[in-house]
Amino acid sequence: MKIKKLYSEIFLVEKKFNKNNIYYYLKTPNNASIIAKYKNKFLVVSQKRIPINKTIFEFPGGIIEKNISSKNTAINELYEETGYKCINSPKKLLSIYPDPGRLSSQFVFYFSDKIKKINKPEKGINLHLLSKTQILKLINNQKFSHASHAYAFLSYLNKKN
Repeated sequence: MKIKKLYSEIFLVEKKFNKNNIYYYLKTPNNASIIAKYKNKFLVVSQKRIPINKTIFEFPGGIIEKNISSKNTAINELYEETGYKCINSPKKLLSIYPDPGRLSSQFVFYFSDKIKKINKPEKGINLHLLSKTQILKLINNQKFSHASHAYAFLSYLNKKN
């Protein structure tokens, strides 16, 4: 196995399998996000994503740093990105692999409906309070198009029914 560092915490892995075959994948950091509900609306952020050159809607989240739990990452990202603070221990919803054929990373999602506004959103991030119907419409219109976040939201709704 050969590993080439591409960027901080991102590596290209070349791995042999079945004698003469080589498989390439990216070793990437894990992520944590939170579906947060405030007064019957969901906190959603929108920001431009450079790789796809589009502004998309998604839930607050980010890379899980070394020695920080996924839960604390989700709590910290909620506060940093939105200015809202989680005032309870969020409930873990699920863990998924967004692209297990190409990436090693896992995404962990949490839920909280106990949040309080403390500060302003992070610069460059737009904050939205959206209903379930509005988010579903954004998903259908391919504007809430972060696949892992859309899946987590649909999974959350399915567990609620």
